[in-house]
Amino acid sequence: LLSSVGHVSAASASRALQELSPSVFLPQAQVLPWVTLAAVQSTRNYVAQTSPLLKTGTTTGCIVVIIGAVVDVHFDEGLPSILNAQQVQGRETRLVFVVAQHLGESTVRYAMDGTEGLFRDQKVLDSGAPIKSPVGPETLSRIMNIIGEPIDERGPIKIKQFAPIYAEAPEFMEMSVEQEILVTSIKVVDLLALAKSGKIGLFSGVGVDKIVPVMELINNVAEAHGVNSGFAGVFERTCEGNDLYYEMMESGVVNLDVTSKMVLMCGQMNEPPAVALTGLTVAEYFRDQEAQDVLLFIDNVFHFIEAGSRVSALLGRIPSAVGCQPNLATDMVGVMWARGSITSIQAVYLLMTRLPLPLPFFAHWDATTVLPHAVTELGIYLHVYPLDSISHIVDPNIVGNEHYNVAHGVQNIPHGYKSLQTLLSYWVWINFLKKKIQHFLSQPFQVAEVITGHMGKSVLLKETIKGFQQILVGEHDHVSEREQAFVMEPIEEALAKADPLAEEHLL
Repeated sequence: LLSSVGHVSAASASRALQELSPSVFLPQAQVLPWVTLAAVQSTRNYVAQTSPLLKTGTTTGCIVVIIGAVVDVHFDEGLPSILNAQQVQGRETRLVFVVAQHLGESTVRYAMDGTEGLFRDQKVLDSGAPIKSPVGPETLSRIMNIIGEPIDERGPIKIKQFAPIYAEAPEFMEMSVEQEILVTSIKVVDLLALAKSGKIGLFSGVGVDKIVPVMELINNVAEAHGVNSGFAGVFERTCEGNDLYYEMMESGVVNLDVTSKMVLMCGQMNEPPAVALTGLTVAEYFRDQEAQDVLLFIDNVFHFIEAGSRVSALLGRIPSAVGCQPNLATDMVGVMWARGSITSIQAVYLLMTRLPLPLPFFAHWDATTVLPHAVTELGIYLHVYPLDSISHIVDPNIVGNEHYNVAHGVQNIPHGYKSLQTLLSYWVWINFLKKKIQHFLSQPFQVAEVITGHMGKSVLLKETIKGFQQILVGEHDHVSEREQAFVMEPIEEALAKADPLAEEHLL
């Protein structure tokens, strides 16, 4: 900063910083021009390696302090950089550290969980680089952990390339600014218009099965657009990830015999919060090297906040006013912003119908989709509540006037139902219309055919808009509520079903 104003040389500035604060001193050999340093930081290099971590390092340290989940390691020379990966020596099982903080000129601090078996003076080898995750087509249909190791008991992954999971956010000039709808062939999702290359928050509480719509999205987008998908999940219990994997294989989302379109990165609650970054690294490879659109699911992004807050407290940082880590906004930028076309759908735990997230999360989302208990209890799937679900891309200049008017008309029905309950006659009519809208929002899924017994349906966007528009203008008011329960397909098929059902009911 001193050298940038033109009055002090770089060498003099570094000497002044050493006298003021030795803990932040950089040797003169590391003082680089600002532009060069920024260019080095913003570049993600895809390198060929035989292991996610370097097996041979140039710097070795020893453990000096172990306090709970915090470990301090002393290095006589060559202090490792922040976010460098370290491997503990002399252990049967592999244990990897990530540098989280510098303490003076010779000591680094790690915040982690599971320090059982560690002891003072145990050797730690610096890899000289951040954690590198396997990338490429070889990762499809495989399950990996945070450090890129396969955990699906199918042997090692024959990987040709690795990429660091920590990378700087791209410049604004590199970001995609095109606004386009991601067509998924799911009626309620297409009506609310998810943004292609955007970020969508998927809110749901306990007991609301959000994995089924996630698998349907993966299946439909892969069939329609040939898009590869990544799933980064953090599970409280190992059985949750195990069940998810076998459900995906049964539904055809993960196929072991042919080329799959899915790669899974899984972590547990006791592990560092980096599984989202590992998933993002794999997704960026398909975008950068394969020139493909990518769909990335993160379940659950609320765990990212919780884990980051705990790590921040372990490092001794002062929390913000709402209890989150002080660097939350910076962490969010590193996860949210990626150049090119990466459509990210991030599940969020909804606690007691409240939105528990701080403001930095909502600032990055292009759309929010809410899956409430009230709609789930009615047996309606996909159980999206349109009144609380919004999308910034629902604009006449982007989706057109017809789509815009129909989407807002559907959202106004539950709003009028709530606000006009005191007016009996109008309330009865709008309640009837609300139920029609609710049932037509439902749709049988292809991935759930075994469970429901109904053949899955894919509905085109123009058919979705046409069906909702006809319901809003009253063309199908003659269809009774009982018949309306079967309106789950395109409007023509639903009406064809309704006629014989009505005759059967009269008999």
